[in-house]
Amino acid sequence: MKKTSKRSNEVRVSGTQLNSVDAEKDKNDSQRHFELLPPEVTLKIFSQLDIQSLCRASMTCRNWNHTIQNSDSIWKPHCLSLRTVCQREIDDDLQSGYSWRVTLLRNYQKSKVKHEWLSGRYSNISSSFSLPETIMYPMDADTWGEILEAELER
Repeated sequence: MKKTSKRSNEVRVSGTQLNSVDAEKDKNDSQRHFELLPPEVTLKIFSQLDIQSLCRASMTCRNWNHTIQNSDSIWKPHCLSLRTVCQREIDDDLQSGYSWRVTLLRNYQKSKVKHEWLSGRYSNISSSFSLPETIMYPMDADTWGEILEAELER
């Protein structure tokens, strides 16, 4: 049972009295422990995360967000894995001067849709009404050309 007093910052949980100020202090202390790590260790930890986990970690605190957003080396391996599907698009973005993170953001959804099309998942669609809306993504003429060539080869 949880009771909150309007007059103080205290919370009573199962007979234990907690002060919300103390809880906030403990949270800040745990964040400081992470900040004490050398930047190389922090980057190594973040480099082990998948894309979804990186996005979640960036919402944890401002320090993590700043580290993840501004460390291009974290995003490079993920971007290179997309390159197997979207080589032309990734190479064009990198030549245009986009960072690895921005390149990944620009091409992530496109790579998912393009992979589905190229793998033949939608080869036997009888009409446009049979296509799920979630798989549609704006793509340029060259990308659609690649998809149509793959369909003609099937």
